[in-house]
Amino acid sequence: MGRVVLVTGVARDLGRRFARQLAASPAVDRVIGGVDVQPPRGDLSTVSFVRADIRNPVIAKVIMREHVDTVVHMSVLPSPGPAGRTAAKELNVIGTMQLLAACQQSPDLEHFILKSSTAVYGSSSRDPAMFTEGMNAKRSAAVGFTKDISEVEGYVRGFARRRPDVRVTTLRTANALGPGVNTPTAAYFRLPVIPTVLGFDPRMQFLNDTDLLDAIEHATLADIAGTFNIAGDGVLMLSQAIRRLGRPALPLPGFAVGPLGSAMRQAGVADFSREQVAYLAYGRGIDTTRMREVLGFHPSRTTEQAFAEFAASLTPGIISERRVRAAETAIAGALGGNRSHAALAAASAGSSSDHGGHHG
Repeated sequence: MGRVVLVTGVARDLGRRFARQLAASPAVDRVIGGVDVQPPRGDLSTVSFVRADIRNPVIAKVIMREHVDTVVHMSVLPSPGPAGRTAAKELNVIGTMQLLAACQQSPDLEHFILKSSTAVYGSSSRDPAMFTEGMNAKRSAAVGFTKDISEVEGYVRGFARRRPDVRVTTLRTANALGPGVNTPTAAYFRLPVIPTVLGFDPRMQFLNDTDLLDAIEHATLADIAGTFNIAGDGVLMLSQAIRRLGRPALPLPGFAVGPLGSAMRQAGVADFSREQVAYLAYGRGIDTTRMREVLGFHPSRTTEQAFAEFAASLTPGIISERRVRAAETAIAGALGGNRSHAALAAASAGSSSDHGGHHG
């Protein structure tokens, strides 16, 4: 008998893609996608969509009626979106509380997987070189997504204590990048000119979007509980990333990045929250030993390879390697043409003087 899996957050692209991928697994009987207030924009294939708000207690009826044995919670949002910060917090925190209350009542539930984020560690000048899963943020977040994800993880830990019979797996994933990924980080790197914090060059880790989906599937089908950092191997400095995009950097003093981010957020260009500004200053490094040795997952791309694939999907920046090479080729061609003309002119002049000397 295969699993019956409920996936939250399928209105977003990554949630929809994951639900479809999981439905194709021979270890899964049914995937109930959705539990979302908005229907998915793309095809769900064989996934059953249930239009429901996880903030509403009716979600318990769905879990009980469908005999769900596995829940994958993917609807914790890193960005407020058009609905604003208050609505995002309601969905993230209140929605998780209601979902866990529904899971608490279900006698069929065996496994709960939370797609969390490495943002739970925050970013500060006091951070260690690498965060392990047993560490906490060095500075508590007062507002924003970092505070949301910390609260969400706290509620999930409480659920694990109340239901020790349920395996609880928390995946703290690094920023995912891919051609179709629409996250604050991806939007930041798509800017034609990239603002940075003057005097800082943070370390960053990335996860290819297909590796992200594979990691969640691996955790869903494995009988392994615990908390795991998920990221591609290695780190990339922000300056290296910007150079590889071929986009000019715009170094700004720290106090100016926030107001610029607010203006860009209001214009719908990119989302710069307070914690993202801190991340652009201090970065973050995470240790992925447990991912490999305990969970048994190995991403197919390193941080550098994940970023390279993302960069290749973008229009080359004005100082990108591709454009520089094209310019070099054009210049070399022009110079080569000029040399050819000069050689022909010299040969012609030499021929004329020889001819004149013969007559002389």
